[in-house]
Amino acid sequence: MICADELGPVTPRTFPPAPAWSPDGHRIKNRLEYARGTDKTWVYGGLRIRDGTEFTFCAPSRNSDGWIQLPARITTANRRGPIVVITDNLSSHSSWKVRQWLLRHPRIRQVFIPIKAC
Repeated sequence: MICADELGPVTPRTFPPAPAWSPDGHRIKNRLEYARGTDKTWVYGGLRIRDGTEFTFCAPSRNSDGWIQLPARITTANRRGPIVVITDNLSSHSSWKVRQWLLRHPRIRQVFIPIKAC
């Protein structure tokens, strides 16, 4: 059983190097330089309940193509037996393209949590 979802969009952030220590011996904290821009990525992920193994990867957008990559990677990591993927009701999880992909991969069963359960 895999619990799966995506997090995003995530903006990659960088931190300038911090100056060492203050004269009174305290660590100096840096301000976060944050700006919204076009350089976003989506993080897809799943958690294998049996042993706590996680599966994550990044995609440029949240769509059916990105979602299909997650169960494809889960299938590669779990070579035998049935796989149950539990997910929310996002349209990219139940699109025609995803349903067709699932028909070609019968050992994967996608189960949706109830609407508004989150």
